[in-house]
Amino acid sequence: MSQQDDDIDLPTEGEVLREEIAETRDQLGDTVEALAEKADVKGQVQGKVEEQKAALHDKQAEVKAKIDERKVPIVAAVAGLVALLVLLRLRRRRAA
Repeated sequence: MSQQDDDIDLPTEGEVLREEIAETRDQLGDTVEALAEKADVKGQVQGKVEEQKAALHDKQAEVKAKIDERKVPIVAAVAGLVALLVLLRLRRRRAA
């Protein structure tokens, strides 16, 4: 063995066990949290409801945008139809 080997502080068996215990506690805590989330049916339902609300809101905005895009041609077509009907009435009056 050289001098360098003697200078290296190797963890004692107790320190290693403490580290393993701390890791196990962390893993156990994560597992307990995951199980609690799975057992929280009300929370899961509320989460799904919020997801569906968001999806519905997005779809509503999309449909509204499509309707707004189509309003101008529809309004123009109705205005043209009204103008045509007015012209036909005027023509009938003059012919009579």
